[in-house]
Amino acid sequence: MGAVEIDDFTALLEPTGQQLLAELSGGVYVETAALSLASKLRDRYPAALVATALTQARLRSHAEAKFGSAAATMYFTAHGLEQATRRSVAEWRARRYAAAGVRRVADLCCGIGGDALAFAAAGIDVLAVDRDPVTCAVAAANVRAAGLGDRIEMQCADVTKVALEGCDAAFLDPARRGDRGRIFDPAAYSPPWGFALELAERVGELGVKVAPGIPHELVPDGAEAEWVSERGEVKEAGIYFGRLAGERRRATLLPGPWSLAARGVGDPEPAAVGRYLYEPDGAVIRARLIGELAQDLGARTIDATIAYLSSDRLVSTPFASAYEITDVLPFHVKQLRAEVARRGIGVLTVKKRGADVDPAVLRRQLRPSGPNSAVLIVTRVLGAHIALLAQPAHPSG
Repeated sequence: MGAVEIDDFTALLEPTGQQLLAELSGGVYVETAALSLASKLRDRYPAALVATALTQARLRSHAEAKFGSAAATMYFTAHGLEQATRRSVAEWRARRYAAAGVRRVADLCCGIGGDALAFAAAGIDVLAVDRDPVTCAVAAANVRAAGLGDRIEMQCADVTKVALEGCDAAFLDPARRGDRGRIFDPAAYSPPWGFALELAERVGELGVKVAPGIPHELVPDGAEAEWVSERGEVKEAGIYFGRLAGERRRATLLPGPWSLAARGVGDPEPAAVGRYLYEPDGAVIRARLIGELAQDLGARTIDATIAYLSSDRLVSTPFASAYEITDVLPFHVKQLRAEVARRGIGVLTVKKRGADVDPAVLRRQLRPSGPNSAVLIVTRVLGAHIALLAQPAHPSG
C-alpha cells in the first residue's frame, strides 16, 4: 500500500474527515444508496475524502458482526476486517493471558488492533507490531478511539526482526491469505509455522492464531490446541505454549464460556440409534473430543465415521444440540416425501452427515407443506444410510 493510501486514510482523522464520518453515522449510510449519497456529499467535500469515508462507513457496518457497537467508532481496511479476531474471542484470549500473569505482550501481526485492544482492556501492556504502514495507521487510530494509548505501543516493523525486550509473552496472528485465497498449509503462513516454533523457544509464553483445520500432528508436545466457536460456528483455533497452555486439546464455546478439555478418552463403540441424538458443536469435533463428550452424556456413537452421538436419556449440555428421534426410516426420497406429506410437515430443517446429499435440494424434493415442523437428519448408522425424523429436545430443569 502506497503513500497515497496513507494520505487518504489520515485525511479521515482531520477535522473535515471526522465531520464527514459523523454525517455518515447513525444509520445514514445505506449500502444500496451509496452512489446517490456520494454524489450529494461531493458537493461539499473533496471526492477522494468522500470515497474513503464511504468505504469506512461500509466497513463499519460489516464490522458490527465482529465488534458489536464498538465498530461505529473503529477504523478498518477490507483485508484487516476480514482477518481481525472477533471481539468476544479476543476478550476470551486476553483473559487466558491475564490468568497466566502476563504483564506485557508483543502482539505480532496486530492488524487493525482487535487483539491489542482486548489485551489492553484486560490490564496487559501491549507492543503491537505490523509491517504495513496503512494497517499500523488504522490500528493506531483504533487505539486512540478506545482511549488505550497509555497501554499500547505501536511499531511498524517486520515481526520476525522486532526486539521483544520487556515482553513476557507474545501473540502471533500470521497472514493466512495469499493472492489465490486462503492458505491452509501452516508452512505457507506469513510468517511461517517454523517462525512460530522458534518464537516459542525464545519467548516461552506464546499464543498463535491458526486456521481451524490445522493438522493435529503439528501441535508440539507440551502445547495446547484450542478450538473456539461462537453461537455454534467455529471461529478459529489457537496454539498455546508455556504457562498459557493447559490440556493437550480443548474446545471452547462462546458466549458461555464453556470449555471441554481432553481427558484421553477414546471414542465409544457405535451402536443403534436411541431415543435422542446429539449433534456436537464444531469445536468439539475439530478438537476430537467426541469421546469426552460421549462419556459426559452417557452416549454412544451411531457409526465409527460419524460425529453424531445417541442415548436413551436426555442430558443437558452446551456442547451439542439435542434432538428427540420420532422415526428411523430408510433413506428413500419417494418414501420420505410421502411421510412428510402424511404428517403435514411444512417447516422442514434438513441436516446431513456422512451422506452425499444436498440438504437444499433434498428439501425441495420432499415438497414440505402443512402446519407442522420437523428436523430430518440424513446420516449413516452402523454403515447404512438412514433418515431420522426428529424434534429439537430441551432438557427441563
